Amino acid sequence: QSQLVESGGGLVQPGGSLRLSCAASGFTLDYYAIGWFRQAPGKEREGVSCISSSGGSTNYADSLKGRFTISRDNAKNTVYLQMNSPKPEDTAVYYCAATPRLPIRLCVLSPSVFSSWGQGTQVTVSS
Repeated sequence: QSQLVESGGGLVQPGGSLRLSCAASGFTLDYYAIGWFRQAPGKEREGVSCISSSGGSTNYADSLKGRFTISRDNAKNTVYLQMNSPKPEDTAVYYCAATPRLPIRLCVLSPSVFSSWGQGTQVTVSS
């Protein structure tokens, strides 16, 4: 069964750091662009970051540039989201998603582009 599984969420203090992982099972991520999205209570799902299948292109939400870093390790079939200096407003359920339908050097932060989704991991930023 093909699935994406997020891990690494939890409680983190403002200004701390946290690394989320998105591991694929049942398929290889080599040819998939991967996106991270988040949804806070009462808010719509929003794009956080994405990385192209080649790993050569990344995109970030404007409010997150410089604080979050996306990377991928195809040998481990895993994509990471490094969260540095998180803020309380970053509290949300974080989801990873995959799509094979983008060119190898392209990723876009649009949920409709992604066909496979994980179940999400809760991130709470609080002192």
